[in-house]
Amino acid sequence: MKRIAIVGAGIGGLTAGNLLAKKGHKVILFEAHSTPGGYIAGFRRKGYYFESGSLSLEASAQVFQVMKEIGVYEKISFKKKEPLQYVSDEFNASIRNWDDIKFMLYSSYPDEKGNIDSFFNVLDPVIKELKKMAAIPSLTYAKGLKKLLIGITFLMKGGKFMKLFEKYGNVSVLEFIACFFKKDTRIYNFLTTFVYPDMSTIALAGMMEMYTDYWTVKDGMQSWANVLAENFQQLGGELNLSSYVDAIITKDGVATGVKTGDKIFTADYVFSAVDYKKTFLELIDNKSLLQNDMLQRIEEAPVSYPFFTLYLGLNLRNDILRDRMRVSSIMLFDTLKRGDVENPNDKDYFKKCPLVIYSPSMINEKHAPQGKSSLMVQTISPIRWMDNWGAGNKERYGLLKKQISDTFIKRIESIIPDLSDHIDFSDAATPITYERYTHNTDGAHSSWSMNPKKNFYPSGIMMKVDTPVKNLYISSCWATPFGGVPETIGVGYTCAQIIK
Repeated sequence: MKRIAIVGAGIGGLTAGNLLAKKGHKVILFEAHSTPGGYIAGFRRKGYYFESGSLSLEASAQVFQVMKEIGVYEKISFKKKEPLQYVSDEFNASIRNWDDIKFMLYSSYPDEKGNIDSFFNVLDPVIKELKKMAAIPSLTYAKGLKKLLIGITFLMKGGKFMKLFEKYGNVSVLEFIACFFKKDTRIYNFLTTFVYPDMSTIALAGMMEMYTDYWTVKDGMQSWANVLAENFQQLGGELNLSSYVDAIITKDGVATGVKTGDKIFTADYVFSAVDYKKTFLELIDNKSLLQNDMLQRIEEAPVSYPFFTLYLGLNLRNDILRDRMRVSSIMLFDTLKRGDVENPNDKDYFKKCPLVIYSPSMINEKHAPQGKSSLMVQTISPIRWMDNWGAGNKERYGLLKKQISDTFIKRIESIIPDLSDHIDFSDAATPITYERYTHNTDGAHSSWSMNPKKNFYPSGIMMKVDTPVKNLYISSCWATPFGGVPETIGVGYTCAQIIK
């Protein structure tokens, strides 16, 4: 039996903790927040339930497989989401798959037909090969002979995909779309904002398949975290909430435990299920274990964009809200203007950026008091917008939050005309909020920058859980180029397999 300390009770830490405890190891999990979950956490205010960060997941077969292996699948209310509705002043389309996006583009931009044809002629083969790769079971969860056979299958069928990856893996979405459409045209503004503009073109192709495998948790993402936390404790794991880890302790180049407050917990292994940067720039007790150029690279590596999220409790019946929204998730676009998420000084960014409008109460009526409903409005934010949200001035910070909240409400009144008359509760989370609760650098919603030219990892498909410090492993999304719920679960799973 080994003794393992895990820092962070997000989905990666909880996955690893459960699998290790199930093997019979002594596992101690430390979480700085008062509840488990990290970016899959949620909260209640005045009887309304809201998601804190992540609204959905994909790659359901892999996620469900791990939850079954842990033994909690039947306790989690996974629910397939309705098709997304894409809305602008040019289109109002239900999106179930890539073909729906194609139809919408051809219908909305007939004058761009030739450019759209060229765009699809290049992208379609990438999507075709990705579908083939997606049909191959994941190596992450395979063992023994099955793992060998999957590896052989990948080598036999993956040649064409790897050639396409080599060609487009290092090309960002912004660069790719600029090859086909003129800058600042409506179709350019749409295509460069309906996914993360700095992500790889390969990732863009992969996201097209998300619509066919798009899930949430009916009882809320927090219920998922709670189930995993409870199961972990039933397996004998020790969960310490409101326990901020001050340091990862090392001896002779080996991780030997963690320090929280005035207590030191010894361990044979330490899993850091938190921010990679903070792991090595703040928590590790001996920075000389990393070469100076490695520390500099960690410090300078850019992170993924943070979220700004508006939470609204409405004194509007759920059925009336559904009459206006039609579906629980809408993406609202302004194709006339394009917000530049790379520009932290663009004061009008939130007037132009795409918005995800999501109603938790339309997924589950229990997420709002009887006769009422709930709404979330979310978008990615420029990093350190407007002098990092007011340069520490609380009054200016509050004004910026209110300004954006009012802007969002005004924008979505194109869908819910009388929204401002029905607001019973309102609050907002900024990147400052997310950094405070998740401890992710700059409130990053995932891990590293998705830009393939800026990413911390040299490959867009790698997972790296080991570190320069012996017996210290990364068990969070930061072990992957750009994270995500399924990827983070895969990281937790991989870490758990290391300890026999």
